[in-house]
Amino acid sequence: MNVIVTDEGFSPDDWTDGFVTLDDAANDVVALDVNSDTDPDELYDRLGSAQLVRVDFPSFADGRGFTIARTLRLKGYTGRLRAKGHVLADQYAMARRSGFDEVEIDHALAARQPEKQWLARANWQDNNYQARLRG
Repeated sequence: MNVIVTDEGFSPDDWTDGFVTLDDAANDVVALDVNSDTDPDELYDRLGSAQLVRVDFPSFADGRGFTIARTLRLKGYTGRLRAKGHVLADQYAMARRSGFDEVEIDHALAARQPEKQWLARANWQDNNYQARLRG
């Protein structure tokens, strides 16, 4: 089981209802698993009543998931958003600002980047340089 990272630190995954891919989704889907190359507008149109959307980050350098999260939030999605895969602790603040509620990482990444490194970025709202520039 993977590690879930939130502003409070590491925790076990509490989601027990499973995931379906966008291709297999029906109207009563509870949780979606989407690839980083998913069109966020198409995704929003097909969300239905999904309570959780988990967006895959296949590489640390692939930022398309941030666009997906931001687009879903701007369009009004209020469900749970989770980034999964290759997200670095240094990217946690960006993940939160773009709309993700949490990040799912494997145990190997959690060992390389322990909870302390993630918690150092948990004050993501205080360290928003764009907000400081506007203020």
